[in-house]
Amino acid sequence: MRTAVILLLVALISCSCDSKKESDKTPVKEVGKGDSSAAVKQGTSKNPYAPVDVSPMDMSYYPADYPILKMTDASIAPPLARIIYSRPHLQGRNLFHDILKYGELWRLGANEATELDLYTDVTIQGKKINAGRYVLYCIPEKEKWTIVLNSNIDSWGLHPDTAKDIARFMVPAQQSSNSIEFFTLIFQQSTTGADLVMAWDHVEVKLPIVF
Repeated sequence: MRTAVILLLVALISCSCDSKKESDKTPVKEVGKGDSSAAVKQGTSKNPYAPVDVSPMDMSYYPADYPILKMTDASIAPPLARIIYSRPHLQGRNLFHDILKYGELWRLGANEATELDLYTDVTIQGKKINAGRYVLYCIPEKEKWTIVLNSNIDSWGLHPDTAKDIARFMVPAQQSSNSIEFFTLIFQQSTTGADLVMAWDHVEVKLPIVF
């Protein structure tokens, strides 16, 4: 009888402790894909080496994904072109009210000057452009953009020294049904070479390049 009472007391104490442990736990919310209210808590510590840029640098090759192709096929021909640029994004802003203005120079990106690398001589709108590195910028208008090649490479931002302009090309600006959050520069294959596509918000511009 005495043994049974002792066992009963031990069982009651154990249950009480387990209940206390459960009540001390912080509830964990299970996050599903459709839970738009869930957010990842950001770290508060700063990067001591370099701050994280909100306009990340990107790179596009022609042919597309050339470095990956090179790793799988060592005999592949050298690339024809490459564009290096930083990608600003809308963040709820309107492209031609809050960010850009018609008739004003724009670096076609953010941070360092946007750079076009041509690995071979090309023709653009009937004009021969030698292989080399060029800064790329534009003058946007509602229905057309002027695209400029400039020799002031390895520069920050845009320093419009027209004495260093190599060539200027006027191309149409089109309204697209797509809404592009991040500014995008990419090569698209064409029947004569590739189009350098510039897209942001609902605007799309193409610079045809003949290889």
